[in-house]
Amino acid sequence: MGDLLAGKVALITGGGRGIGREIARVFAREGACVAAADVNLEAATDTIGQLPTEGLALSMDVADIASVQAGVDAIVARFGRLDILVNNAGITRDNLLIRMDESEWDAVININLKGVFNCCKVASRPMMKARRGRIVSISSVVGVQGNAGQVNYSASKAGVLGITKTLARELASRAITVNAVAPGFIETDMTAKLSPEARQAMLSQVPLARPGVPEDVANAVLFLASDQAAYVTGQVIQVNGGMAM
Repeated sequence: MGDLLAGKVALITGGGRGIGREIARVFAREGACVAAADVNLEAATDTIGQLPTEGLALSMDVADIASVQAGVDAIVARFGRLDILVNNAGITRDNLLIRMDESEWDAVININLKGVFNCCKVASRPMMKARRGRIVSISSVVGVQGNAGQVNYSASKAGVLGITKTLARELASRAITVNAVAPGFIETDMTAKLSPEARQAMLSQVPLARPGVPEDVANAVLFLASDQAAYVTGQVIQVNGGMAM
């Protein structure tokens, strides 16, 4: 085990699988106590059960600020502090604009964008009181360059970048850094649903000619959450194999 996050307490939303679960593993490996939050409590519990450090599994709907508040309250009650927030929870409801209905738009915006707003609003309070903290949000390459058939997802992930840059300015005086990681084509349950044709089309845009793995993203998040990035705020690290430059 390392010690980059020794003594730190981290909340990871969408921590029940994929990139969120890998971030939890990497954080715990570096000494953090991890709270994994997910709408699927069983999945979050499974994540915590795999970690070498003390952890807490939470049922959380990030689109519901009361649910977020209850989760943060539980973390502070258990550990006495909250040092790191990783906004990872996200969904897709892909469709072309002309075919997309309002429910597909609302579902993605509520989880991916409003969820980040809710979590930042609630989690920043104990950080401001402590005058320290790290907020890292997971955006996407499509939030940087757009993608046909993902107007809702692209808009939500672009919005995350706007939140990141604004909060970096608002919270800097309390020594809270706010950054984002924008992954490209990463091997997850979400990308596993792609057809072979769609998968090849994605890979054709990647100069490194391979998909990334969740640990590629987790390592970037680890850097931003650690003291090594104490002078980094308002930035976006793109983890995409060169897909967008």
